[in-house]
Amino acid sequence: MTAANEELARPVLIGRSSSHFTRIARIFAAELRVDYSFKVVRDLMSSNPEDYGGNPGLRIPSLQTPQGVWFGSLNVCRELWRRSSLKPRVVWPEDLDQPVLANAQELVLQAMATEVSLIMSKVGGANETSAHQAKMRQALLNMMAWLEENTKAVLAALPPQRDLSYLEVSLYCLLMHLQFREVLPTDGYAELTRFCQQFGMRPSAIETTFRFDT
Repeated sequence: MTAANEELARPVLIGRSSSHFTRIARIFAAELRVDYSFKVVRDLMSSNPEDYGGNPGLRIPSLQTPQGVWFGSLNVCRELWRRSSLKPRVVWPEDLDQPVLANAQELVLQAMATEVSLIMSKVGGANETSAHQAKMRQALLNMMAWLEENTKAVLAALPPQRDLSYLEVSLYCLLMHLQFREVLPTDGYAELTRFCQQFGMRPSAIETTFRFDT
């Protein structure tokens, strides 16, 4: 394959270096050793789907491939796995067959979405003392408390013979993003902090540190 053809075949990840949903995909790409180009969404207030790789939901990330576009972190990660020659043992959300595991994944994703809503509401000038804002913040605190209380049980229940799990990657990205965007202090969450310190030693985590794109 020529260099030009290789460039055309290389997937394009559309997102932001400051996005926790994008970082999930970037960590998977690093773990799977899948090369990709990175296209930054400059304006998150844009209402043009083309700025998001054609995603009508106006969300990131998306992955453009010669076969088509994949919307959302989970779809992107699955496609990256299919493209990888390594084929590591990945625990996907559908493999979480215990309540503590399935609930942890659900709450991580809900917490990520809630955090985005809080950030975007602030950017949009919403009243931070409104009942809706107060409810979202309380929900985030409740979910974080549950995750802190159940982190040990979650990690113990995950299959020991795994190379990676979507749950751990998304949990790590959530915690680190809360710190990065200063949405919620995380110092008081001892178990979650311990998990992040351990997971953060992985080269894939070190390579994908949050930053604002310039």
